[in-house]
Parts: sequence; C-alpha cells; structure tokens
Amino acid sequence: MIYTLTLNTAIDMNIRCQGLNPNTVNRTLHTEYSPNGKAVNVSIVLNKFGKQTTALGFFGDFSGKYIVDELNKRHIDTIPCWIDDITRINVFINDGKDEYKLVGKGPFVANDKKQEMLSLIDSLNDNSYLVISGSLPNNIDADYYDHILTLCQRKKIAVILDISHQKLSELLAYQPLLIKPNNDEVKEIFGLDTNNREQIIHAIEQIHNLGAQNILLTMGDKGLYFSNQRHIWFCDAMPIQLVSSACAGDASLAAFLSVWLPTQQNIDLAMKKASATGANVAESDGLGLLNHIDEYMQQLSITQIK
Repeated sequence: MIYTLTLNTAIDMNIRCQGLNPNTVNRTLHTEYSPNGKAVNVSIVLNKFGKQTTALGFFGDFSGKYIVDELNKRHIDTIPCWIDDITRINVFINDGKDEYKLVGKGPFVANDKKQEMLSLIDSLNDNSYLVISGSLPNNIDADYYDHILTLCQRKKIAVILDISHQKLSELLAYQPLLIKPNNDEVKEIFGLDTNNREQIIHAIEQIHNLGAQNILLTMGDKGLYFSNQRHIWFCDAMPIQLVSSACAGDASLAAFLSVWLPTQQNIDLAMKKASATGANVAESDGLGLLNHIDEYMQQLSITQIK
C-alpha cells in the first residue's frame, strides 16, 4: 500500500483572466477548483494510474470536507484527522502572460490533533510506503517530522520525502527511500548549484552522502534526473505552453512511483512517465485531464550520464 501524508492540505483555485490590473474590477475567463495539498495530488495521480493509495492529512471545516468528498468521489480512501480550523485555499492566477501564486500559510493544528495523527500513522500497515509531501501548518514545527520518521522506521515503512523545508537535510539521516527535490530546493536547502551537468552530478553525490537512498531531481523545462547511488540518468522535458506549474512536481513524483514501486526497476519508463506527466499538468489548470502522457512519452529520451 502507498499511503500519502499531507500535513497542510488545501483547495487550489486556478483562475485565468485577460490581464490583471490594480484598483479595478478584473473579470475572470475561467475558474477551476481542485482538492490539493502536495501528497493529496500524489494520491490522485496514483489512483489515475490504477495504483491503490490511501490519503492521510489534517482537514478542517467546509474546505476540508470538500477535499475529502472529492477524494471519495474518485474512490480514493482517506484517513482524515479533523481539526477545528479551516483548511486553506490557495489561489493561482494566470493573466495570459504571467502566473501569480497566492499560497496560504495553513490552519492551526492543536497539540492533541498532532498526537492523533501520530496514532493514525502508527496504525498503518507495516512494510508499506508513506509519501510525505508539502508544507507545515500553524503550530507544527519541523521536529514533528522526526516523530513521524521514527515511527516509520519502527514499522519498516519506507518513506518518500518531497518537502522544501530546511529540515530535509537533517531528515536524510533516517535514510529515506526516495527524495524529490527540485533545482531551487537543492540550492536553498543544501547550498549546491545545479547550473551544469558537472554541478548536478556533484550535488546528487553530496545528497546521497547525507543518507538519501534514491534521488529524483526535477528541473522544470530542463528535464529531470534520477540516481540510485550506482548510476545517474537524465530525461529531457517536453516543450509546452505553461498554464500553471502548480501540481506538476507532485504529478511527476506520482507517475514515477507508479512504475518504480515496488520493484525499483523500469527506471527508463518511470522517468519518461514522470517527465510526460509533469509537462501535461503544467499546461493545464490544476492536474488537468492527463490525456497526453502516452503521446509525450514517445517523444522523450533517457541518457545514462554516470
């Protein structure tokens, strides 16, 4: 079973308009709402690819109920931890030229709810997988990750991490099965540049040295890299018209996992599917229809660079 954990769930509101001007009424051309939170997206895309998944997270009030209801409509199992505050709503605006991202900080999570979530994780099946992805809501600090990963170690749950917090570098001591940083996060968290192939190889090696077993490095329209410590592969990216980059990285991770787990083989296919899925999402509102993945996969190529 692949479980996903979103500590800071959200509704994404994607808006398109023709220009965005201050101090005046701006009329929208299209608005789309979608259940979100990075690991929620992973569950949705895994489900799209026919993989069984269960989504855990903190959910609150009408917005939290909307997310759970939408997941249930997609026949995705959920294990919600209900809180008193309101789940956030993120706003992404495309004015025909630029993209604006308005991302909320998140709700307040009471101490007893933090403990309840740990109990829920402790109840998960041993020897499974847990994808931990996204930001932290109010009243949860980065040390909370240590409690989660300690639980996972005891239960032999393999952890996949996709977080942009500085804490990621410390969490590698738990030897997560896979991490999925992007090039900006490699710079911000590890202080490593990825401006050329030599720098990328060096950065990947340094991150492995900290404890990451496998690394999926996404670089937007510059493609993506995967390393299993023995070899490093590169997959190019599809040229697309960007609509919204929101959700693209989450979808790429889910696509990769849908092929790579549980055997950790078929790396070429997993990388092509990850790159194609990320591109198809980036040219859509939200996760979009995911209807060009097979077409794009045929146009992508894999190179083993080490």
